[in-house]
Amino acid sequence: MTNEPVRTVFFLSDFGSQDEFAGVVHAVIAARAPGTTVIDLTHHIPAFDVRAGSHTLVRAVPHLGSGVVLGVVDPGVGTARRGICMEVALPSGGTMYFVGPDNGLLVAAAEAAGEAPVTRVVELAGEPAAPDRGATFDGRDLFAPVAAALCTGTPLEQLGELIDAASLARLVGGVVEQGRLHDGRTCLRAEVTWVDHFGNLQLAATVADARVAGIPTVGSIELAARIESGHEYLDGLPQSLVPDGVRLRCVEAFGQLQQGEFGLMADANGHLAVVAGEASASHWLNVVAGELLVLAW
Repeated sequence: MTNEPVRTVFFLSDFGSQDEFAGVVHAVIAARAPGTTVIDLTHHIPAFDVRAGSHTLVRAVPHLGSGVVLGVVDPGVGTARRGICMEVALPSGGTMYFVGPDNGLLVAAAEAAGEAPVTRVVELAGEPAAPDRGATFDGRDLFAPVAAALCTGTPLEQLGELIDAASLARLVGGVVEQGRLHDGRTCLRAEVTWVDHFGNLQLAATVADARVAGIPTVGSIELAARIESGHEYLDGLPQSLVPDGVRLRCVEAFGQLQQGEFGLMADANGHLAVVAGEASASHWLNVVAGELLVLAW
């Protein structure tokens, strides 16, 4: 792959926006690669939540184009965790680079962008730390300089040592399981991978999963909290805090739901989503990312 200078950095982190961290990374890139455009994807990934960061990048990359994706979520600063840069040829032309920690944050997005497994990756060689400072800010001291170097045309091989892509850390995929309930109904159990600002629940199950499982596209299905029949919990706690037996109407758009009505739809990212009309499904169903929901019909 020939090296192509890029002039855009797409920046995601778990820094938040109250402290100066994100602004300092901007400043480092501006100083080392004048004229580079830095686009903030988000800095409100929950602290250390690598899965949330990974899902966010996977949703974003189809719309980004050539440039550097700079992701800083739980980098493990000061530990043996590697910093990496992956180079990906885009099917539409151009190159995308992924810079950040080797903790599973970047790989899925890189493979989605290139529509193929990653093959070119380096372990980044950082600049020596000042003797009077600790290694606590890789976003500023390692990843931002690398992003800037790429924007000025530095070849991948000059940024570190080429490593085997098979050695990269990968995240376990979200749970998607098809089966039957004790009453004979078909069910699909899926993990909530993301809760957006409006309280919509994106599931790990895709539209393709729904077709295979046979989820109806009209009418309604049930959100079932109980999976096993006759199972007793000795501590007295309910099996799930999610209300049992909630009906989800199958819709194609939010506007088809009445205010406060729950629905199931395919979202803009090709995944199933549990939503509510003009309300937060997350709030009213007492669900957060990482929980499992059972859809039954």
